[in-house]
Amino acid sequence: MSNSVISEGKTTAEAVENGLKILKVSKDKVEIKVLENENKKSFFSILAPRVVKVELTLKENKEKIEKKTEIINKEYNSNINEIETAKVDVEKFLKQFINKINDKIVYNLKIEDNTIIVNIEGNSYGNLIGYRGETLNAMQIILSSIANKKVKERIKLILDIGNYREKREKILEELAEKVSKTVLKNGKNITLEPMNAFERKIIHSKLQENPRIETYSIGEGDSRRVVIAKK
Repeated sequence: MSNSVISEGKTTAEAVENGLKILKVSKDKVEIKVLENENKKSFFSILAPRVVKVELTLKENKEKIEKKTEIINKEYNSNINEIETAKVDVEKFLKQFINKINDKIVYNLKIEDNTIIVNIEGNSYGNLIGYRGETLNAMQIILSSIANKKVKERIKLILDIGNYREKREKILEELAEKVSKTVLKNGKNITLEPMNAFERKIIHSKLQENPRIETYSIGEGDSRRVVIAKK
């Protein structure tokens, strides 16, 4: 059996339900992508019945995900000498970079579980985080490139600024709880603002144990959003 199917209906809910019947699975077992929105109107919709198309793709089972995670982790460099060298290169770059933009900002680097951990603290570092962490993520990509410039195997690097990632996680978990209560009260699905993969994962993880709520993602790229729905 194919692991994905495109189905149709008069509404998104009906199209999803038809797809679930074809795949013979429950809604929590699939990723949902809306191909043609029920709100999309045209001149020809006056003459023809409105049709919503969705693509349903089976999620990988837990064992496959764990196995893939193991493989990814094994791909990271475990050579401590190369990691130490990469840490020095990253620190050299940071020293020059920070001195040029703000001498009130401090940073520290450490190696933990074969990963270079970079933390930036101090005053007036907000411009290094950016809107919803966009600048922070861009900086992490730059630092990762520097760390991996001279090595054969990939070195993992994580950057955090002002404990932003932990704070953002707490905010999103609180948002997930608040929205889920609204969904249960009103019985209507709520689509959140576009989020990156890291943020969507927080929402999904927070609500996955709620027996009355389900979550799924729609859209593509930077426009991908989480939908919170009542089971």
